[in-house]
Amino acid sequence: MSRTISRLVCDCVANAAAALLRMAASRRHHRQNPWDPRRHFSRRIIVLVALALGICASIAAAAADGLPSPCRPELALSADQISQRLAANNAERAQHLRHFEGERHYALDYNGFPSERSAEMLVNASYQAPGTKRFSIVSVSGSKLIISHVFHRLLESEQESSADEKQRDAVALTSDNYRFALRGCAAVAGRDLYVLDVQPLRDNKFLYRGSIWIDTQDFAVVRIEAEPARNPSFWTKHSQIHHQYRKIGEFYLPSLNRTVTETRFGGRAVLTIRYERYQLDTSAGLRIVEY
Repeated sequence: MSRTISRLVCDCVANAAAALLRMAASRRHHRQNPWDPRRHFSRRIIVLVALALGICASIAAAAADGLPSPCRPELALSADQISQRLAANNAERAQHLRHFEGERHYALDYNGFPSERSAEMLVNASYQAPGTKRFSIVSVSGSKLIISHVFHRLLESEQESSADEKQRDAVALTSDNYRFALRGCAAVAGRDLYVLDVQPLRDNKFLYRGSIWIDTQDFAVVRIEAEPARNPSFWTKHSQIHHQYRKIGEFYLPSLNRTVTETRFGGRAVLTIRYERYQLDTSAGLRIVEY
């Protein structure tokens, strides 16, 4: 739907721009007289054309960014129906995924008080169903403070959030933990997506509030734009999370995380995590390798 609307609007704007250009061309012979008011009118036409093309570019960018518009009739579901199917499909995928391994590249750049710092870390990660995660640090470089107080704590928190079934259920993307509201539908890379707002039902450091994009065929999350339900630290003023998933076989696994944090003393930290080189083992005995 969003692609269709953006195309119609852009076609209309392009046609208007073409008409304005034709009007400008018809007045070129008046350019010989610099005092002719129609000369300045032609200049105004060029400005209008530039504005029109700018509008079209903005609309196209918004559509590409996955901004929602009303869902087509064949995609008409309520937020409750979507969240129920999401939870059911997530549970089914979790049953079929027995094990995976992958590489992670962590990078953090901090600018502000008391000084600029940066660090990087390469990690081999493994998952064993139903919730065991193990990490092996391959290499580190940069600020020791960031490595010990940020990178290591991120790994510990991730292990904590999946340590047992009760904890996994407490942070799952279900109606037990979140309130869902449908914003509309979007189309990205040829796939139709539901766009929902999510609000946590309680104050939990592993929950978040924001928007999620759900594939309309697989009922899997492909993107998250959110902030933590609870500030992770007194020193943190605000954090914005940008998380993307990609499909590997029948599974959706993390692809990229970018978190921007503003501190109380005016500092700014940008954390980037890239997930690569997945190797998956399914319950059917199938091994999927991503190069």
